[in-house]
Amino acid sequence: MRAIRVMLVDDHPVVREGLRGMLESEPDLTVVGEAGTGEEAVARARVVAADVILMDLRMRGLDGVGATERIMADDPGAKVVVLTTYETDADILRAVEAGAAGYLLKDASRQDLAGAIRAAARGETVLAPSVAGRLVNRVRRPATHALSAREVEVLALVAKGLTNADIGRALHISEATVKTHLLRTFGKLDVSDRTAAVTTAMAAGLLP
Repeated sequence: MRAIRVMLVDDHPVVREGLRGMLESEPDLTVVGEAGTGEEAVARARVVAADVILMDLRMRGLDGVGATERIMADDPGAKVVVLTTYETDADILRAVEAGAAGYLLKDASRQDLAGAIRAAARGETVLAPSVAGRLVNRVRRPATHALSAREVEVLALVAKGLTNADIGRALHISEATVKTHLLRTFGKLDVSDRTAAVTTAMAAGLLP
């Protein structure tokens, strides 16, 4: 059988090197490409024809969620598995909403990681046990505060003190679109200003 083709995306070369060593010790897995930034991941994904992309979450510039969204826009059948040290509710939801096929933590064993890659290649959803538990709990909560991935992204930048214009430039959207996202967020959170929106979202566990 043809080996499963894997692309590694992480901004730390030593992490990519370690992952490559782990995966290539498996006879049915082969690493066909690497990327150190979200932008590079999007470009590389178009040419390497990977069966599964292991995606880091927190990277400077375009992060793992943004890169996943763009990769899925180019190829809706792509299998992107987030591999990260972070497991906040907001991170998990953003990744899943972006189209990720799985969400694993970097403390996974070689066997668990290899098994998850094989499962993702078969079209299955793969989640670390703690992540699965968080998703189940989140689904059970009332949906009154449910924000879209983009609304969370905008609000997270508001929390960092960015203006609407700054946010628009950072996310490559217009300032008017930023305002629209914020107005919808205010309505969902039942608040009337940016500070209250950030405070309410943090209290509800919606922001990283």
